[in-house]
Amino acid sequence: MADARKRLDIETAAGPVGAARSHDSAARHVAGEAVYIDDIAAPEGLLHAYLGLSEVAHGRVLSLDLDPVRAAPGVMAVLTAADIPGINDISSTHRHDEPVFATDAILHHGQPLFAVVAETRDAARRAALLAEAQYEEAPPLLDVTAARAAGGELITDPLKLERGDVTAALAASPRRLKGSMEIGGQDHFYLEGQIALAIPGEEEEMQVLSSTQHPSEVQHMVAQVLGVGSHAVTVEVRRMGGGFGGKETQANLFACVAALCARKLKRPVKLRPDRDDDMMVTGKRHDFVVDYEIGFDDDGHIHAVDAVYAARCGWNADLSGPVTDRALFHMDNCYFYPAVRARSEPLRTHTVSNTAFRGFGGPQGMVGAERFIEEVAFATGLDPLEVRRRNLYGEAGRDVTPYHQTVEDNIAVEVIARLEQACDYRARQAAIRQANVESPIIKRGIALTPVKFGISFTATWYNQAGALVHVYTDGTVMLNHGGTEMGQGLHTKVAQVAAQAFGIGLDQVKITATTTGKVPNTSATAASSGSDLNGMAALDACETIKARLVAFAARQWQERPEDIAFRQGFVQIGAREIAFAELVKAAYMGRVQLSATGFYATPKIHWDRKAGRGHPFYYFAYGAAAAEVAIDTLTGEYKIERVDILHDCGTSLNPAIDRGQIEGGFIQGMGWLTTEELVWDEKGRLRTHAPSTYKIPVASDRPRIFNVTLLQDAPNREATIHRSKAVGEPPLMLAISVLHALSDAVASVGGHRVCPRLDAPATPERVLVAVERVRKEAGR
Repeated sequence: MADARKRLDIETAAGPVGAARSHDSAARHVAGEAVYIDDIAAPEGLLHAYLGLSEVAHGRVLSLDLDPVRAAPGVMAVLTAADIPGINDISSTHRHDEPVFATDAILHHGQPLFAVVAETRDAARRAALLAEAQYEEAPPLLDVTAARAAGGELITDPLKLERGDVTAALAASPRRLKGSMEIGGQDHFYLEGQIALAIPGEEEEMQVLSSTQHPSEVQHMVAQVLGVGSHAVTVEVRRMGGGFGGKETQANLFACVAALCARKLKRPVKLRPDRDDDMMVTGKRHDFVVDYEIGFDDDGHIHAVDAVYAARCGWNADLSGPVTDRALFHMDNCYFYPAVRARSEPLRTHTVSNTAFRGFGGPQGMVGAERFIEEVAFATGLDPLEVRRRNLYGEAGRDVTPYHQTVEDNIAVEVIARLEQACDYRARQAAIRQANVESPIIKRGIALTPVKFGISFTATWYNQAGALVHVYTDGTVMLNHGGTEMGQGLHTKVAQVAAQAFGIGLDQVKITATTTGKVPNTSATAASSGSDLNGMAALDACETIKARLVAFAARQWQERPEDIAFRQGFVQIGAREIAFAELVKAAYMGRVQLSATGFYATPKIHWDRKAGRGHPFYYFAYGAAAAEVAIDTLTGEYKIERVDILHDCGTSLNPAIDRGQIEGGFIQGMGWLTTEELVWDEKGRLRTHAPSTYKIPVASDRPRIFNVTLLQDAPNREATIHRSKAVGEPPLMLAISVLHALSDAVASVGGHRVCPRLDAPATPERVLVAVERVRKEAGR
């Protein structure tokens, strides 16, 4: 009994849930002992594959001579589309527009043409460069402007959201303005690149170790390419070295090619591209151009918004439909528009097919919303934070989104007020304005922006999860669920849920690698829903086992079921207190089943895309950030001086992990909006394809003062796992405060009379151009 209680030494009195516990692999990460796919001991007979890529962005393949590749040292085989026994398609939609290997049309630079398999990775990599291809080139369409000029071919069905009479509301508005904003893309830059290891088994069996957020989709794609049933393919994921959405669909190509090669040669095959090729082949965050017209009054109240969100989607549909949909879902952020019309424009371009990225279109929608606020603030001469306040969602009549979902859990007013007071926003703002008067070169800026982010997959069928729980006779627990671990701490949180349910220590719970062989038909670990879905599925399995144990204990010790409870460190059976392991051993001897599956499906959600109406989100996660910056008006360079964050995690499952997600998400969002710039040349070649040319934030870029606080005493009003809230994506959008702080600093050179209209990413070059434009328009 005493030993059982000692195991709970660093957990809270209430149990593992809510305790600030470190990531389950944290020590192994730091020590370099965490095993990733490339660290696994090579299986006997391992071969290495590499992709041969197109050298043009748009055109046709006239000829492809692969004999020099086949003749290269160490080459075992060269495979093309003709070698695929199943279907040459890995598209994640019904459009079937993503071939594994191109056969005729070339639609982006770096499109795979073939795979070479060799005895070593170096041999395969070198041989892939020896192919002799002849192309008929055509001019590539590389951005939104070019795509529109060429007729604006849509790559998927657009969405329109509408509420109220927008035309009449704009006509009746006391004031109106129009504008346009460019929002750049972003590379995922995961530390572990794309990788897959395929091991052929008996007959048609294939085991694939894949760095993927969506094991079931990889399973189905591999089966489709090999021409076998899904039951012949098992996909396993122990951990990823980062994903951020870049391994939701993008892992399909590498897994399918590795499996195809393994099937052909009947030997294990690994495929790991170089970072340069990884960046050239895989999709990014979508670039957007937002065109808008706003109706408002002199008091800063918005009357109507009419906006078009046009996106550079790339060469195939991938997830561009739902990404551009979610951009529209978040074009309101925390604000109520009495009349609103929003349309998406998902455009085909001859670039990599853009894909999921943390926030999934939501960040771009919110950046547009905050530009609307900024425009109104400068047009009226009002403080931007005051304009934000005046347009927040409120009581009945001001609580319906553009997609007709009622906002039932609005805490934005409270979050903004708490943060404003906690960070002394008004006093600091006044001090900054005064300091700018006395500083001709270095100008400071400050901004406070809120976040309201919808939680759930808008593809309603993905809002489900399964789990498998085994309890062993020594009282330890093995747990498997459909979520994948990519550094976000999902496994730790789900283990905490199981430990809490059984009243045992976290060290008694082991979560094993995610595998389609244990939990089938998994949803992608995405949409910030990993803990919500898999935590509830795991709890369901635990409760099934607990019900069996309670029934057994009631019979064994002649107690009423209601007098039996699982406490932290022991089980209360009437007046008795026995260790969990003791009860489990007795139950085993009594032939009680100690294994169970669990399942969860998110309630209340529904969405009618054709009508543009529904309740697509189970709840909203809120937050706010205040950022302070300093810019050099001679060079455009800047520093992030201070950031204060107040974020809503509901009742946090693990404050330490949630804090890490908030800090990391903010820094990643800051990089997207400031330094991370994607550049293609006129031939459609990505020029920012390595750390030397693509600048992600480093340690020295972090805010000099970085205060992060979790909102307390704010449990989720919905029945989520322990009343927690999702925390994976929402913090990224807190970084919008940095963009607007930079804008505030730029505006100071014109006496805050000219709207800077600072587009993203706000690189030093863009900041400098904005400074000169504002100074000129202000006549200074």
